[in-house]
Amino acid sequence: MNSFWPTMIIVGLLTFGIRLSFIVILDRWEPPKLIERALRFVPATVLSAIIAPELILHNGKADFTFENLRLLAGIVAILVAWKTKNIVWTIVAGMGVLLVLQYFL
Repeated sequence: MNSFWPTMIIVGLLTFGIRLSFIVILDRWEPPKLIERALRFVPATVLSAIIAPELILHNGKADFTFENLRLLAGIVAILVAWKTKNIVWTIVAGMGVLLVLQYFL
C-alpha cells in the first residue's frame, strides 16, 4: 500500500505529459498530405477491429452460419448504415433485429 499513491501520481503525470506533448507537437507540425489522408481511415479501422470479432466469433470459434444471431443482426446493421448513412437508424435496426432474433430463436 506504500507505493500506491506515488505510483498513481507518476502514472498520472506520465499520461498528462504524453497527451500534452501531442498537443504541443501537432500544433506546430504540418503532416504530409499522405499521412493526413491515411489518418482519416483510422477511426473506421479501429471500430472494425473492435466490432468484427464480436460479430464473427460465436462460442470462441468463427461462425458464419445462421445460428450466429449477432452476425445476422450485424449484416442488417451494415446494410442500414450503407443505405441511410444514419447512425441512429443503424443502431436501432441492428439492436432491433438482434432482440427479435433472440426472442424468436
